[in-house]
Amino acid sequence: MHNFFVIADIIGIIAFTISGFLVGIRHKLDLLGVGISAVLTALGGGIVRDTILGRTPFAFSEYYPVMTLIFVLFFASLFKLLRHDSVEKKGIFVFSDTIGLVAFSVTGALLGIDANYNFFGVISLSFITAIGGSMLRDILINQVPIILISDFYGSIALIVSLLLYLLHVSAILNSSSLIAVSFFAIILRLVAYYKQWHLPNIK
Repeated sequence: MHNFFVIADIIGIIAFTISGFLVGIRHKLDLLGVGISAVLTALGGGIVRDTILGRTPFAFSEYYPVMTLIFVLFFASLFKLLRHDSVEKKGIFVFSDTIGLVAFSVTGALLGIDANYNFFGVISLSFITAIGGSMLRDILINQVPIILISDFYGSIALIVSLLLYLLHVSAILNSSSLIAVSFFAIILRLVAYYKQWHLPNIK
């Protein structure tokens, strides 16, 4: 299970670095601003998560999170993603953001389960890991966090963590079931985005 966690964590960092990079470009931030946007999106949720767990954040103790982020930023610049306008409407943003959301939902839930958290703890840790970075980024660039207004976004983290917790208590949480839940969540998020599904507003 540890290997699956590391793989999911790397995938999440790659995906959220790209989405944070693109959001920074969309808001016409300078070089430092784009870097901060990418760092917050990719690592912010994990840092908050590890703080709650009472341990040194992975980003501060392991080399792979920062190295992964640096390589992705380098190649993103190399391929000149910054030339895209309205990047949040581009397929690359939607897909990378979806992958990051699901990957970090999984890692947060796995850590909560490993820490023997109860149902509420597992869901909360998964939710914070998945959306914490994007919330910090959106607050920094002075826009309403996507979690509060966008298409079924935070609901994906809740669904992933709920399914993983149920698999855990049923003693059938393994690599195969993790992959199945991940693919299901990715498809659900993409369908929700393109079908423009929203939770009902309170009027």
